[in-house]
Amino acid sequence: MSNLPLFILLLAGYVILTRIALRIRSDKVRLPLFAIFNIAFVALLSLQTRYHDWEPEPILSLGQGAVVRHLALIGFYVLIVAAGYFLMRALANKAGMLPWIAFSYPILVLILFKYFYFAWEPFVERLGWDDWVLAATIIGLSYMAFRLSFLVLEVRNEIVEMPSLSGYLGFAFFLPTMIVGPINPFSVHKRSLDSGSFDSGYIARSFLRVAVGSVKFLFLANLANQLSYAGIFLDQKPHGPIDLVVAAVFYYIFLYLNFSGICDIAIGIAGLLGIRVIENFDNPFLARNIKDFWNRWHISLSVWARDIIFSPLSKYLIRRFGIGYTNAALTVTTFVVFLVIGVWHGVGWRFALFGVIHAAGVIGNYYYTIFLKKRLGKEGFRKYNKSKLIHAIAVVTTFAYVTASFSVFANSYNQLGIIKNAITEGFFISGN
Repeated sequence: MSNLPLFILLLAGYVILTRIALRIRSDKVRLPLFAIFNIAFVALLSLQTRYHDWEPEPILSLGQGAVVRHLALIGFYVLIVAAGYFLMRALANKAGMLPWIAFSYPILVLILFKYFYFAWEPFVERLGWDDWVLAATIIGLSYMAFRLSFLVLEVRNEIVEMPSLSGYLGFAFFLPTMIVGPINPFSVHKRSLDSGSFDSGYIARSFLRVAVGSVKFLFLANLANQLSYAGIFLDQKPHGPIDLVVAAVFYYIFLYLNFSGICDIAIGIAGLLGIRVIENFDNPFLARNIKDFWNRWHISLSVWARDIIFSPLSKYLIRRFGIGYTNAALTVTTFVVFLVIGVWHGVGWRFALFGVIHAAGVIGNYYYTIFLKKRLGKEGFRKYNKSKLIHAIAVVTTFAYVTASFSVFANSYNQLGIIKNAITEGFFISGN
């Protein structure tokens, strides 16, 4: 990351100014200031670093034109999000299917940006926006879209009141969770804003959370990445099969340290403002099966998929086809959920395949559990679950399965070819 001290200074300025704004009692002043500070610091922080050929380069160094284009994109972004607010305000409390139009709007915007970008290349080139600009927008939009779509349902189900435009924009552009989540519900966000938790113990724990996350993200993740696929197989040298195992394991470790580290930083910075953000990880390496893994890994995405897709779709299918088709309904719904999770992570066959692999793991575990209950009986199944040996085998098996699945997630077709050639060459040399 370029100019890290300036980046930290801007974050400190954001925390100080936003804390001051949140101490104002009047929502007519507090919420607009909160929205303005979040949008402004999103723009300022994103001006500090772009990545050109994977090398950090400050946008400010590229001249006035690049800065103006970047700020224009931020403004365009705000207008797109604001349109979703007015759509929600008009339709969320209507009867029938109309609320689903407002629910779908953020998702459709995400799909347009994420999956039809290449059709817009001539338009993007005429504006002078580089690939990295739209890529950065897409990253933030992925998490924002899921948070804003869920907000429509929270309003429709009367979990929260209809927010003001400034409250909506402040939530949408909330800096700590904008880029990589967690997908924090508006109900949790709003309760924090209203309660104003500024006790010293909470602030101290939040500072510690930022420190721990920074060590994981800036230091430990980089160490793990040196032993992952990119660190081992891109040296154009032959490698043995054991190197593939090492790379796969350390990529999983790298991904955890990188992602959970950023989430720790996000949760910690939000905590410095007195705003609670839901947890996103819970010791995923200790997962007993793939279902348990998704209860521990990217928890906010799992909860979103459960509430938005799994529960309503499975209930609909069971009502439609009858209770006798429950297992089939749950199988189909699980497959749909993980296919969505897969393609949400990125464009391309390997992300869809990643989702299918995890769907197979969850479905397989479901039917295996049914089999064990029938075979062992209630008491036997209880003893099976309490067995420390079985638990250890299950944890190791799950770790191996997840590790293998991330190999698809991590590598493009060309990268898989490089890895295959490196191992094949290693076999050839060892054979001689």
